[in-house]
Amino acid sequence: MRSITLLFFIGILLSVCACRSDFETVASTGDLVFSKDTIYLDTVFTNIGSSTYRLKVYNHSKNDITIPTIKLGKGLSSKYRMTVDGMTGTDGKIFSNVDLLAKDSLYIFIETTVNIADANPTAFLYTDQIQFDSGKNLQKVELVTLIQDAVFLYPKRFTDGTTETLPIGDEKIDGFYLDENDPVNGNELQFSNKKPYVIYGYAAVPSGKTATFDAGARVHFHANSGLIVSNNASIHINGATSTTDKLEKEVIFEGDRLEPEYSNVPGQWGTIWLTNGSTNNQLNHATIKNGTIGLLIQNNNGTTTTIKNTQIYNSANYGILAQTAKINGENMVINNAGQASLACSYGGNYKFTHCTFNNNWNSSEQVAVLVSNYILGAVPEVKDLTEATFNNCIIYGSYSNEMILNKKTGATFAFQFNNCLLKFDNLSNQFTTNPDYQFETDAAHYNAILLNKDPKFLNVSQNKFNIDETSAAFAKGNSAYLIPLDVIGNTRTLPPDLGAYQNKPFHK
Repeated sequence: MRSITLLFFIGILLSVCACRSDFETVASTGDLVFSKDTIYLDTVFTNIGSSTYRLKVYNHSKNDITIPTIKLGKGLSSKYRMTVDGMTGTDGKIFSNVDLLAKDSLYIFIETTVNIADANPTAFLYTDQIQFDSGKNLQKVELVTLIQDAVFLYPKRFTDGTTETLPIGDEKIDGFYLDENDPVNGNELQFSNKKPYVIYGYAAVPSGKTATFDAGARVHFHANSGLIVSNNASIHINGATSTTDKLEKEVIFEGDRLEPEYSNVPGQWGTIWLTNGSTNNQLNHATIKNGTIGLLIQNNNGTTTTIKNTQIYNSANYGILAQTAKINGENMVINNAGQASLACSYGGNYKFTHCTFNNNWNSSEQVAVLVSNYILGAVPEVKDLTEATFNNCIIYGSYSNEMILNKKTGATFAFQFNNCLLKFDNLSNQFTTNPDYQFETDAAHYNAILLNKDPKFLNVSQNKFNIDETSAAFAKGNSAYLIPLDVIGNTRTLPPDLGAYQNKPFHK
């Protein structure tokens, strides 16, 4: 009987609670507390939506209150938009009679899509404010966004709703050819440092043409976008040594999200693709960040791709994926790739001097350097690896073995490591008798190898691979392979250090 009575009262209580649609409140008195008094929405490109930012609003009083209005100062014309505890209000701009319980809080989420023409013409800032209540109870939270103008490059959109495409083998992808006589942008093959460039889809360099990037140029790729260098086309990246931390003369390729939380996120865009038949490609002082494959380099018409003073970071798959390519690399730094920082595959001809190849991807499958002379399923499956030479290099990372040689019979497999620091623990002894990994006794392939010594990089997580005199790489290089200046323009001493950086005292 007592159980039946208890259930009866519980039912009554639930029905009363379910029927109640409001509660007694008093008007807000202007005593709201905010998690921030100013919200800085990080730099955005004109007409590209921002990330979403959060404001928390607290009612510290003992009373349930009603806030008569929460609105943007510029009203319905504001370029900001909000949700208030999941409500969209009037066009995300104006909210009326918002209830807030005693000792409780609510969330406001703010974002913007704004044009450079809407900004302050001198500071390029777009501002507004969130206003709570009015009159004597008015409280405000300021909103500030820096807008960066850019040159936008994208496929044409046709009247039938389709988009311009590029033929890639038997497939087509969203893309377009850069036009040296574009009626709006002028010469699209000349990338200057006057404004950043934002690319949608794949921008292709036409056959017989060269895309040139001036020192200080900035190129941003939208998701699933990239750059293609076509058959008989070329790319010349003419960066130079910078004198400040702003890397003012570096040519930088990265995604189009400028907010700090995106600064090291891999896979935000596709790749820079030097296709089969592209020729005379030259990269100097380039930084390539956060792509799927930083550089995809295929058979380049028998010519050498020259890569100097170049850094590639945070690639979802590969920093460089080379297939039957010919590369001469000096002062290169590659870190953090889902599969390999550097993959020299399907044969080819490769020479790297004073380079730092590291991989700290959070996986037990990644490596810093992979060298092979085959691709499964290809016809033919193997191709000659005529040279894979590493001089005065560092090959390191978080995994036990950071250098893998994949060799198949039926094609040449020529490799050599001279004065290199290698991480290769061979913990399970599976390579003990493998003739390709006899670091101390195979003088034909290995000379002056430092095995499993700590290079003591400055800060791997921040892609700072500088070393000082405590590094195992200090003064272990061979002067015969000397590159006089390091990746950032410091003069190397003799004997040189291994890797891309000349040692300097750290200023932490």
